[in-house]
Amino acid sequence: MPSLLHICEWVSATHFSTFIRESPYWFPIIEGIHTLGITAVVGTIAVLDLRLLGLIMKREPVSGIARQVLPWTWAGFAVMFVTGVLLSIAEAATNYYNWAFRIKLILLVLVGINPLIFHLTVYRKVDTWDLANVTPLRARAAAISSLFLWACIIVAGRLIAYVNM
Repeated sequence: MPSLLHICEWVSATHFSTFIRESPYWFPIIEGIHTLGITAVVGTIAVLDLRLLGLIMKREPVSGIARQVLPWTWAGFAVMFVTGVLLSIAEAATNYYNWAFRIKLILLVLVGINPLIFHLTVYRKVDTWDLANVTPLRARAAAISSLFLWACIIVAGRLIAYVNM
């Protein structure tokens, strides 16, 4: 069975990977679109998180804000995911050794677990605290975790280009 390194080296040697990596246009275009996707995801999530923290839109119900921003979040996520996969394919062999890339992947898993726990627990009873200026402690903890994790993901993502091992 091939190791992960061998798989990354194989992916990196494909014509598709080489095309993206060596193109003077495609890699920067994909990276720019990836940045736009991240902006949509983090921007919409930040709106909901700041409401959960009681810092903005205190008169708006949390559920209403979530209903309005989550379609944009999912659209941004789709763009971010597809372009992230393309960027990873283009640099599969070098990303294998890149500690910033590995940290980013771990943080992405954590930032995915955070809303899963939030929606399966405290958000199930949103009707009891939907209009509260001070949301439950677990909702605020989820918001703080979300903002922190996304900030770390952005930093780790930027470091990928500057870290060689």
